[in-house]
Amino acid sequence: MDHPENSSEYAGLQVNSGVEQPSIINPYLKRGRFRSRQLSVGEMVEGILKGDVTVLSQAVTLVESTHPDHYARAQEVIDRCLPHSGRSVRIGISGVPGAGKSTSIDEFGIHLLKEKGGRLAVLAIDPSSERSKGSILGDKTRMEKLSVHPDSFIRPSPSAGSLGGVARKTRETIILCEAAGFDKIFVETVGVGQSETACHSMVDFFLLIQVAGTGDELQGIKRGIMEISDGIVINKCDGDNVDRCQMAATNFRNALHFFPMPESGWTPKVLCYSGFYGTGVKEVWDMIYQYFDFVRANGYFDYRRNEQSKYWMYESINENLRLNFYNNATIKSLLLQAENDVLQGQKTSFVAAQQLLDTYYRSQSTLQYVATQSQH
Repeated sequence: MDHPENSSEYAGLQVNSGVEQPSIINPYLKRGRFRSRQLSVGEMVEGILKGDVTVLSQAVTLVESTHPDHYARAQEVIDRCLPHSGRSVRIGISGVPGAGKSTSIDEFGIHLLKEKGGRLAVLAIDPSSERSKGSILGDKTRMEKLSVHPDSFIRPSPSAGSLGGVARKTRETIILCEAAGFDKIFVETVGVGQSETACHSMVDFFLLIQVAGTGDELQGIKRGIMEISDGIVINKCDGDNVDRCQMAATNFRNALHFFPMPESGWTPKVLCYSGFYGTGVKEVWDMIYQYFDFVRANGYFDYRRNEQSKYWMYESINENLRLNFYNNATIKSLLLQAENDVLQGQKTSFVAAQQLLDTYYRSQSTLQYVATQSQH
């Protein structure tokens, strides 16, 4: 670089060019040297059955992947882990945003591990942005005790706009966690809404967390969410909020009398506690284990598990048909044209959809005919 200070008019002043700085990248570092080796299905299953959380995390990532090549490997891992699953208690936890779900899970989990021992897996479904499709996945930061506990495993998963797909993958993740030796599973949902139905279809006990003193108490008494709840707990029952929590609990108990008796025969209980101070947590767990004793005695526990298995069979059929449709080469080439026809008003949405489906059925019939001929 030319320095004006080196010109003749500045006699006695000279600026040197300086020393060329070396690259900040180590020239001896081989690219890809630290890239992790891809585990085979057998190695993955072996690691899961040994309780290796690193291998378990890789398997969950494989299950959550939308790549078509990963799907077959993920299903093979799940099939081989299936005989080792089913020996856990699964608890779904839901509530309005700000109800203190993550803080409560931290307290519930630590209490459970202290009192009952064993291992706990927390599967948290994190809402994704509709614009950027990104998720914070920050539930671990609010679970300070569990995140450092040696017997806990916390796995946040992005909803990515596809609630059904996430629910299916969460169901499959439960199987992997059970095979890895986790005998207690928590499933935390996105929030009050459609996700609760999906969560209810994969857990043994559905816990609804509510808060008091935030306005209209009756706003929390929604028929759909109340009907699938096995227990209702009111958080933040501390300080000046105790009376409001007790009043809200009374309102919830009165509302439950107007609902038909649940299929299990269990009348949901309403309790108050403080997740921040950890008070009332023991009473919540006493209620949950009282429920388990009740439904195991009358046979509803096994009935509910069987109904859930049947439900997920049909959900898997729907999911696989949808994936097969959108991954079909012929459909991929026609989708954009169909979109344009709809946008330009040349076809209605229903006609365009039906034509795409007809094309899909014809392509499937052709593939089946070709496969039959090749066998002969």
